Amino acid sequence: MTGPVRAALAALPLVDHHCHGVLTADLAAQRFESLITEGGAWPGVSSFDSPVGIALRRHCAPLLDLERHAPAAQYLDRRAELGWREVNRRFLASAGCGAFCVDTGFAPDGLTTPAELAAAAGAGSAYEVVRLERVAEDVAAAGVEPGEYGAVLTAAVHRTVAERGAVAVKSVAAYRTGFDLDPRRPSATEVASAARRWFAAGSGRLGDPVLVRHLLWTAVELGLPLQLHVGFGDNDIRMHRVDPTLLTDWLHLTAGTIPVLLLHCWPYQRQAAYLAAVFEQVYLDVGLSLHYVGPARARAILEEALEITPFHKLLYSSDGYGVAEFHHLGALAFRQGLGALLQDRVDADELSLPDALRIATWAGRDNALRVYGLTDGGS
Repeated sequence: MTGPVRAALAALPLVDHHCHGVLTADLAAQRFESLITEGGAWPGVSSFDSPVGIALRRHCAPLLDLERHAPAAQYLDRRAELGWREVNRRFLASAGCGAFCVDTGFAPDGLTTPAELAAAAGAGSAYEVVRLERVAEDVAAAGVEPGEYGAVLTAAVHRTVAERGAVAVKSVAAYRTGFDLDPRRPSATEVASAARRWFAAGSGRLGDPVLVRHLLWTAVELGLPLQLHVGFGDNDIRMHRVDPTLLTDWLHLTAGTIPVLLLHCWPYQRQAAYLAAVFEQVYLDVGLSLHYVGPARARAILEEALEITPFHKLLYSSDGYGVAEFHHLGALAFRQGLGALLQDRVDADELSLPDALRIATWAGRDNALRVYGLTDGGS
């Protein structure tokens, strides 16, 4: 990286405002390949034969003491030779994050806790993000009368947030219903009827649109920032139903309440940018997509997101999960992509150097510190 903007971003301790833990186990080849795709480890097809697989071999192999573009088999052998502790340490430390906001709602056995993630990275702090659907499903599993579900859920959310010192909550409504929901706050009667249907179905997985709406309004009442998965994800997503502009009426109704953080957003980064430009409470990132496209295409996605996004509205996230490579690759793609586009604008005299440095610091760290009220971001 050359130029003052790129150099500043390379040295900046990032705040990863949305990520997950990494696995504390050595991974067989098939398991590793299943973790580097939102699809599946399909017979006769390698997950390495994809943009993210190429990015791993190019940008992650050197951290394992391998040549760039090392073959996949050699990459996996070296990973196994070093062992999971050293692999996690190298990739998490290389991400250069001063703080993490960790979604603990999807946490199979063997995943690092927020504190363990920060320790492995040598970061200053890790903060927890509570997944609302997980709390709701725990409430249902514990047993509650349908007419009492709404009040019990609200109390459980408040209690969980307080016990964990959480800085935000998250909803995966995109996976459960999509965003084409009635924007109104559901009545107590509607919630009780929906809870009765849910319990009678016995699925355990919350997917009722009334109860998802109730979760979103519970977040508003709670008062903490709300993270919303948008766009790209596994095949539970119905992509045509997760365009964030479907939230427009709900955003009108909740104006002046809580920050709403639109996560990841691809291929809807332009729609998310529009919402951030016209709603005071809306922010966005392009995490997840960055490590899947790699540094080669990160700039293109960031440029589309920044066409109209106010500069105090863009945040950094890796959405790293399972394999520590994604924390490293997300940070690298963000630094290189944002650094290159800002530096080119400075060189073309479309942006002053002080403004470019300010925008880079805001996006990489300070916007997250402000929105979440964090006191430790590695500054």
